[in-house]
Amino acid sequence: MTVKDIKEIIKLIDEYKLAEFKLEDGSLKMTIRSNNYSKEGMSVITPQDMVVAPVAQPAVAAHAPAAVPQTQPAEAPEAHLVEVKSPIVGTFYRSSAPDKPPFVKVGDALNVGDVVCVVEAMKLFNEIESEVSGKIVKVLIEDASPVEYDQVLFLVDPNA
Repeated sequence: MTVKDIKEIIKLIDEYKLAEFKLEDGSLKMTIRSNNYSKEGMSVITPQDMVVAPVAQPAVAAHAPAAVPQTQPAEAPEAHLVEVKSPIVGTFYRSSAPDKPPFVKVGDALNVGDVVCVVEAMKLFNEIESEVSGKIVKVLIEDASPVEYDQVLFLVDPNA
């Protein structure tokens, strides 16, 4: 890894406002922490964790009781499903090119070592391979979206 590569990583960390970035590649181990890093109270927020607050509605009549917004608890993922996570920070692509079909779709059978997507990082396209066999149940990331390290990309049913 060159100094230029490290500078590019630092630019990406700043661009995505990451608090911490870890890279392990063979004997190379690197951790970069930004000013946003705080070990206490540190949590990772994913788009699935975000809650949209309801917009207040104007009262129809002065004497009408205020409507209480009903919230439903978020569905917990099935306990038996296995998560396929991104091993790097970058941009997620479901196929090798815009005119090519996706590597996997919901319902596809999956074997250990099958390529499920590519993640572009620093102009390099890294093939992400499955570490589990089963059936793709859900794709959690939109094509060409940024992904974080250890972010869940797919849910796989290993019993299927």
